[in-house]
Amino acid sequence: MNDDTPVQNQPSGMIPPVDFTTFMRNYQDMVFSTAVRLVNNEAQAEDISQEVFLKAYQHYDSLQTSPTAGGWLKTVTTNLSLNHLSRYRNRWRFFSEFTRHDDGESEGAEVEFASGDDFLADVDADERRVWIERALEKLPDHQRVPLVLFHFQDMPYDEIAKKLGVSLAKVKTDILRARTALAQILTRSGTTHETFNA
Repeated sequence: MNDDTPVQNQPSGMIPPVDFTTFMRNYQDMVFSTAVRLVNNEAQAEDISQEVFLKAYQHYDSLQTSPTAGGWLKTVTTNLSLNHLSRYRNRWRFFSEFTRHDDGESEGAEVEFASGDDFLADVDADERRVWIERALEKLPDHQRVPLVLFHFQDMPYDEIAKKLGVSLAKVKTDILRARTALAQILTRSGTTHETFNA
């Protein structure tokens, strides 16, 4: 790849093209943070990010002027992250099914979850994000992944179930357990919480 070669043939009426290096810099934080939330491993997230941008480079002619390039990158990142995790899916199922009946939680139960207004009210947004990311790292894969897909990717339950190859009931159960576990982690960190309806 030659970083000095300008992109040619700008389509009329489209967003002005940028060179691929600039394009990559514009989106690298979003791609990496999406991957690391899902795989919970920075080295693996870096590998996934590189693969995402290799795919982006292959499609750069259409992406460079597309107003939906960010959405495309997020989708590819999500899919590659899930593909990476799929080799561990049997392990998730075993542990999730093994613990499913151990605490009698009901699907619609209220759980304590961090309040957007008062959670870490004395610190800035960047530090709040760090607290949340650290708490997410402590969740097991089978809880963290559907929670991230639902809350960070705005993916509906049925689509999560389809992508993960599990039942809709299991997705809802795992997200509920993830919310509960995340709230407990944040509580132990000394944060404040409010009731969050599942």
